Amino acid sequence: MASTPSPSGSALTPPEIPFELHVANREKLLKYIRLHLSDSSRPLQGFVLLQGGEEQNRYCTDHTELFRQESYFAYLFGVREPGFYGAIDIATGNSILFAPRLPAEYGVWLGEIKSLSYFKERYMVSMIYYTDEIAQVLCDQYGGSGKPLLFLLHGLNTDSDNFSKPAEFQGKEKFETDLTTLHPILTECRVLKSDLELALIQFANDISSEAHIEVMRKTRVKMKEYQLESMFLHHTYMYGGCRHCSYTCICATGGNGAVLHYGHAAAPNERILEDGDMALLDMGAEYHFYGSDITCSFPVNGKFTNDQALIYNAVLEAHNAVISSMKPGVNWIDMHKLAEKTILESLKKGCILVGDVDDMMAKRLGAVFMPHGLGHFMGIDTHDPGGFLKNLQRMERPKEPGLKSLRTIRDLKEGMVITVEPGCYFIDALLSPALESSNTCKFFNHGTIGRFKSFGGVRIESDLHVTANGCKNMTKVPRETWEIEAVMSGAPWPLEKTSTNAANGKG
Repeated sequence: MASTPSPSGSALTPPEIPFELHVANREKLLKYIRLHLSDSSRPLQGFVLLQGGEEQNRYCTDHTELFRQESYFAYLFGVREPGFYGAIDIATGNSILFAPRLPAEYGVWLGEIKSLSYFKERYMVSMIYYTDEIAQVLCDQYGGSGKPLLFLLHGLNTDSDNFSKPAEFQGKEKFETDLTTLHPILTECRVLKSDLELALIQFANDISSEAHIEVMRKTRVKMKEYQLESMFLHHTYMYGGCRHCSYTCICATGGNGAVLHYGHAAAPNERILEDGDMALLDMGAEYHFYGSDITCSFPVNGKFTNDQALIYNAVLEAHNAVISSMKPGVNWIDMHKLAEKTILESLKKGCILVGDVDDMMAKRLGAVFMPHGLGHFMGIDTHDPGGFLKNLQRMERPKEPGLKSLRTIRDLKEGMVITVEPGCYFIDALLSPALESSNTCKFFNHGTIGRFKSFGGVRIESDLHVTANGCKNMTKVPRETWEIEAVMSGAPWPLEKTSTNAANGKG
């Protein structure tokens, strides 16, 4: 749990990497692919074969970008080095790694050339060979007749609309290949997390929560947005050993808070913080491939104005309402609509909107203020796959505004990890048409809405583990306005009981 940093700067210690996690992931895949083959009256033979990621240079230069493993390969084998392949023998259950055969000069420039036995022991596989031996080894291991069958990874990522890359290797023509079976089964394996996976996600959340609190405490008017990003990156790497972030940091202040994916190369977290700004910081560290995704919103001067508190509390109420309603069997579209309706009700109460909230929902007014989906699966990828699977019912993506941005429409299951990230933004590209439309203009208090033109936005994002009877919030940061103000003024976190009672007006 994130807490007041010790004199060393953090109360946390990076945990040992449990490679048994990847053994369990392979066993899980083997169980479900064997079940699928049995149900299809197919023989329990062949090999799952995945190709790991390759190092990439920066354009035509010799500068090698920092490598991060391909996610499906990381899930099954946990290998941090580039250039590997991995196989699982469906008949025997044996796991086989194939390492690149490195040239002697590698030892001069890049360090010790590890032995095959080193990789076999580290990654807890049954066998280890070189990548130039793939075809021969798999043919020798195959116990069936005819050409050995390879189950290769090929399928659509419904967040990126990109396809995963089937393994390519010398001698592939000696094998039969199946490009349809593996992807949906392996993707569904990734949807439900094991206890070992949850422990790594929890650590990523803990160190990221601690870093968010550190940034919150040190934020000052006249700083640059990138300084907030820098503090977060330093804390998670210095004290958490997190060399990678789960995604590009979003450090938006003022009007930039209305830019949903701010922080990219064309908008690089460079604005000066002004007194009266809200900050929207969306940042999450990654530890041994497993990530976190946390957003905190707060006033840069440490004190909420009435307008800031109005918008913030609208989003917080939606965040809390969803978390209180989450449990296995609940549909994610319903949770998205709950968040929308809660925000609209608060905006009506705050005299920004007028009229019937159910009419607003029917006209999809909620999408004007929250155009993105409520949340997404999270694990080895920030947007973990499995949100839309072909073999599940009701998997057609909605077409209505807001709902069409959902990254999943599934019913919740125990073991899922999903973000809850409602937001309320004042985005001119959405507000202007809504103010002019005959369908929606009647819902606006035109005398009030102009006050929020340059407000930006508020997002509150936590990572939730769906449990047997509800859910567990893995994110540990101040959320109530009084908690944020207390922490920004120097109070320890978690707040001590006496200060909590005082803030709530209790003796």
